[in-house]
Amino acid sequence: MTTRILTEAAASISELKANPMKVALSANGEPIAVLNRNEPAFYCVPAETYEFLMDHIEDLELLAITESRRNETTIKVSLNDL
Repeated sequence: MTTRILTEAAASISELKANPMKVALSANGEPIAVLNRNEPAFYCVPAETYEFLMDHIEDLELLAITESRRNETTIKVSLNDL
């Protein structure tokens, strides 16, 4: 069975166990596929990239909520009423 690897960099799980920081830094900030028996077991992403992804997912969720409420009737409220 062929498995697609979604990164340019890859490392074996043995390499990761031996020196995790060396593996993490070897891709210069790009994600790394960690392979177990030549198949991706998981992806290692830098903290900055992970934070960006989480922010992006949150933005997409908020966009979906906004789109679902687009045709709802609006209620006018004065700031003094709040």
